[in-house]
Parts: sequence; C-alpha cells; structure tokens
Amino acid sequence: MAKTEEKAGKAKAAQSAGDSAGDPAEASTLGYEQARDELVEVVRRLEAGGTTLEESLALWERGEELAKVCRRWLEGARARLDAALAETAEGDEEGGGNGGS
Repeated sequence: MAKTEEKAGKAKAAQSAGDSAGDPAEASTLGYEQARDELVEVVRRLEAGGTTLEESLALWERGEELAKVCRRWLEGARARLDAALAETAEGDEEGGGNGGS
C-alpha cells in the first residue's frame, strides 16, 4: 500500500508543478520565452513556500528541465551569433578592409 500512496503523491506533485511537469520531451519542445516564463513561475512558487516536500521536489525537477531548455536555446543563439560574426569578419578580410581611406 505504501507504494500506491507514494505513486499518488508523486503524480499529484508533478501535476501541481505545471501542466507538462514530469514530461521532459514536452519541455524540450517549448520555446525560450515559454520555458523562461514557466521557470519564473516555478521559482516563485518555490520561494513562496507552502508546498509539501513532494510538491517542492517536483517543482525543483521541473525547474531543472526548464533551465536546460533555456540553456539550449541560449547556446543555439550564441552559435548563430558567432557564425554571423565569423561571416562578417571573413567578408571584411576578403574585401581588403581599407574602410579608413
């Protein structure tokens, strides 16, 4: 019986952590702004307190997943910026780079 209660508690905690909590595949399909906004809400709920240990753990786990999603988006954006800057630098070198006179 303890296993059943534990499963029920985890399910309830995951549900209270967010609509897609406990589903890392769904978290990875979120856009940056969606993940960031949900992460802000998770942090707010954790800081506010008043949740059970199970709910807090589920929120923490969801926050970790959301942070990973945000990190991947930011790393992708950084890579795109670096590539664009490299292209610009190559273009400047090929063009002679005598912009001064």
